[in-house]
Amino acid sequence: MNNELMEALNMLEKEKDISKDTLLEAIENSLLTACKTHFGKIDNIKAHVDRETGDFEVYAELTVVDEVEDPSTQISLDDARAINGQYHVGDVVRKEIKSKEFGRIATQNAKNVILQKIREEERKVLYNQFSGLEREVVTGVVQRYFGKNISVNLGKCDALLSENEQIKGETFKPNERIKVYILEVKDTTKGPRILVSRTHPELVKRLFEAEVAEVKDGTVEIKSIAREAGSRTKMAVASNDPNVDPVGACVGVNGSRVGAIVDELRGEKIDIINWSDNSAILIENALSPAKVICVVADDDEKTAQVIVPDYQLSLAIGKEGQNARLAARLTGYKIDIKSETQARESGLLEEIGFDEAYEGEYDDYGEIYDGDFGQEEPLD
Repeated sequence: MNNELMEALNMLEKEKDISKDTLLEAIENSLLTACKTHFGKIDNIKAHVDRETGDFEVYAELTVVDEVEDPSTQISLDDARAINGQYHVGDVVRKEIKSKEFGRIATQNAKNVILQKIREEERKVLYNQFSGLEREVVTGVVQRYFGKNISVNLGKCDALLSENEQIKGETFKPNERIKVYILEVKDTTKGPRILVSRTHPELVKRLFEAEVAEVKDGTVEIKSIAREAGSRTKMAVASNDPNVDPVGACVGVNGSRVGAIVDELRGEKIDIINWSDNSAILIENALSPAKVICVVADDDEKTAQVIVPDYQLSLAIGKEGQNARLAARLTGYKIDIKSETQARESGLLEEIGFDEAYEGEYDDYGEIYDGDFGQEEPLD
């Protein structure tokens, strides 16, 4: 019987990742619970399970007295000496309790204690496992829709993909495999409650880390991401190795790397640009694919004036302002875009001294970057 018990505990330890010591403690507690149900109290009752053999013993510690007033805690001197002739008044005698004496109710209560402990440990193991995966991307299987929310199975438990975290217009079929970003793991009495997302910008970052070796090993660093899920993402990257082109590494040969991520995101467009510590150059890059005449950036106010050719204005702003909006999020600057004609009519070109800048007379107007002339540094 004890061999069977140990085998069962070993199996539980492997299958559910629950420590055998924890299970043995649960058995000891269940024995004490059975004693309490049977005798009414357990203050002087001890239970012990051998960690190697599985042998267990339950005993009561009884104090030797001349006259017994409470038989549950005391034993007469004569009875004590019947066990061992060396006992004296005041000694403590261990009296074995036979588990066979436990009634049906006591046995059922003991069983419930063990099952409850196993459930608690299962929840704890699952919570610890998934809490370590917060802010990571995992692959799940679509289970079912309930309302507008989706249940996604992550293996040992299900996660919730709420309506707010779904990409608008994206639909899934049951048993379809999808990648999700784990937002939060909450510990509840019914097990871990896992919230996942398909819209979070970090999802794109984690996908690039998985797809691009240079990003994973830190050679290429993703500096900033701005995303409108399901439509377009802008991502600024920099290289820590002068021999590695960060944009090229992320795009891959014939676009293979970025293409795999676009497929996973169901056709979402991804613009990858070069990061620059020069805010004006960064803003010009962020407005890609639009061409820029010049940028005046105020690093203190986090604002920027951008002038583009007349024919590039709609491209710079983008459909419903998307290109400008994403560029602003990516750079952290409030960007005001004007066409060349608008800038001349408003006197902005004259105000910033842009015409004189070509003559080398520009000074103290923030950072101006001339996209047409391919300046690598702001004009001085």
